[in-house]
Amino acid sequence: MKKFTVDIYTPFGHYLSDQIDYLSVRSEEYTLGILADHAPLVSTVTICQIVIENDGQKELFATSGGIIKVENNKVDLILDTIESEEEIDLDRAIAAKERAENRLLNGNLEPMIVTTSKLALARAINRINTKKGNQ
Repeated sequence: MKKFTVDIYTPFGHYLSDQIDYLSVRSEEYTLGILADHAPLVSTVTICQIVIENDGQKELFATSGGIIKVENNKVDLILDTIESEEEIDLDRAIAAKERAENRLLNGNLEPMIVTTSKLALARAINRINTKKGNQ
């Protein structure tokens, strides 16, 4: 299978650079499946699981969003955060999920608190699913 280059950046620096076979991320409207020779594209990335496949091996990552640029067999992901399956602290993610759920159970929240709580809940669920290997 023909490979392409992926580079992942966060506010903390260059996270990953590799030659890979396949990449999957989620945008606001659809899941992007990237193979070599993909058409040029720039899109947002939402809270999602990133799947990287290389030589028959699959790696899972959790992200809280960012942007993707695809051009000339090179993919640049500029992400707010990214954690590999191994980097995720499952107990911490479960605690974050419970905190967000408890906040949302309170019916008298300001709209901003509701929004931030829903985002925290989505990030926690994404991290839990990534850690457990669920796609």
